[in-house]
Amino acid sequence: MEIIAKIADARIRKAIENGEFDNLRGAGKPLKFEDETWIAEDLRLAYRILKNSGCIPAEIEIRKEIVNLKALIHMIDDDRERLKKLREMNFMILRLNMMRKRPLNLQDFPEYEEKIFDRHAH
Repeated sequence: MEIIAKIADARIRKAIENGEFDNLRGAGKPLKFEDETWIAEDLRLAYRILKNSGCIPAEIEIRKEIVNLKALIHMIDDDRERLKKLREMNFMILRLNMMRKRPLNLQDFPEYEEKIFDRHAH
């Protein structure tokens, strides 16, 4: 899979250099991300209703907490406290995975992705 990503990246870079992405429709305008692929199909309507009423799904709240903990962990100097927060973050990732019924995208957490690749490389 990694080789496919490298090939795609090289082709994208070449297209940028050739100006193939210049003057595209919507250039300079913010992107609207309405990705609902992480939501089970039978729950999408309910989530849209909750979103429009200002409610945030539990999965999003947990994801925000994971991101905040990740940032906090990088700032902690005390090894004991850092380990405590790492365990807390791992528990939240586990909870999120159980709620979603599919794994969290490791690309969002590169430090874990690297550890997994390193573990399987040896």
